[in-house]
Amino acid sequence: MSSELPPSSTAPRVAVYSGTFDPLTLGHEDVTRRAASLFDEVIIAVAIAHHKKTRFSLQQRLGMAAEAASRMPGQVRVLPFDGLIMDFCRQQGACAVVRGIRNLTDFDYEAQMAAMNRKLHAGVETVFLLPQAELQCISSTLVREIAQLGGDVSQMVSPAVAACLKPAPLQA
Repeated sequence: MSSELPPSSTAPRVAVYSGTFDPLTLGHEDVTRRAASLFDEVIIAVAIAHHKKTRFSLQQRLGMAAEAASRMPGQVRVLPFDGLIMDFCRQQGACAVVRGIRNLTDFDYEAQMAAMNRKLHAGVETVFLLPQAELQCISSTLVREIAQLGGDVSQMVSPAVAACLKPAPLQA
């Protein structure tokens, strides 16, 4: 069985880039930008994430992603999703899932997920993209921790996200 995509008449090639994006980092933005150059449309699918305690609410994470999407070339949309990513891809008519990988640990995990996703929906390919080298050390978890400890995250997230990460001033 060939993994080649059938020739498309006029159907747009849609890719889904999913995650909790808690918060959206410059690495996420870079992967989205790269994907936007490869596909007709990219959907940043923000996970509702019932299984995780997130720093930001779903609405805040959608807002951060929408702000970033507004600065992207090409067609980039932001949507929430819940459940299996392959079901979401089917609903959106996606032909690919985009995954950003920073290192071998990410690759090992993502390769296993890609194989399982192929079992769930063989018509959706997984495309791995590496962010720029200087962004590969950035993770949402580290950004949250650095910000919580008062560190400068301005080289890891957009100015809008950095503003959201600033702790509220103490009340006197």
